[in-house]
Amino acid sequence: MYLSKEAKEEMFAKHGKGKNDTGSAEGQIALFTQRINHLTEHLKNNRKDYNTERSLVKLVGKRRSLLDYLTKKDVLRYRAIVKELGLRK
Repeated sequence: MYLSKEAKEEMFAKHGKGKNDTGSAEGQIALFTQRINHLTEHLKNNRKDYNTERSLVKLVGKRRSLLDYLTKKDVLRYRAIVKELGLRK
């Protein structure tokens, strides 16, 4: 696996409410962003890997849905996570 258990716990501790809080929207968005970056690097070397390309598109859609949810629920949390991760709006 490209991401160890300790790295995930650190990511959730930084972006979520705690290291075991895997359900918060911020933690999930951070995890999806990490996976999207990993798959993007893979696709730079393997242009014809269409299964990975499809997975990447699905992940981007899931992240967008979570970001839309945060926009409706709490705009300040949305702005904070977008700024932390350096996402485009």
